[in-house]
Amino acid sequence: MYKRILVPTDGSERSVKAVEGAARFARPLGATLVVMSVVEPYSYTNLAEYRPESIEQYDERVTAEAEERLEAARKIAVAAGVEVKTVMVKSFSPAEAIIEQAEKNGCDIIFMASHGRKGIAAVLLGSETQKVLTHSHFPVMVYR
Repeated sequence: MYKRILVPTDGSERSVKAVEGAARFARPLGATLVVMSVVEPYSYTNLAEYRPESIEQYDERVTAEAEERLEAARKIAVAAGVEVKTVMVKSFSPAEAIIEQAEKNGCDIIFMASHGRKGIAAVLLGSETQKVLTHSHFPVMVYR
């Protein structure tokens, strides 16, 4: 049925739980997990304002954070006995990146947390899960 499952993670507690749930879901199917993390590129819109870090420092920091998230997810999948591939993508639109990676990696389904960010950030930024649900032509399993 499902052979390649895309699982986005932002490192939040809910997305880590979704990776665990996806690994449990994938194992009896013999499916491979494609775990991805999206990093936001440096914002050039306010270059005149004070920046505490350079573009290079920002890229290094967000790349290192994404690599840590992906390594943690990889360990979860391996411990569950599931084959896993990790992908890091830079994008201002996580939902678009998720859908693009599902297509690029030949995934059959997207398995994602119900939400990641909490509080006002989630309200202002909108739910990436909601955006994926409304724009994806792939089946989407929302993990709570």
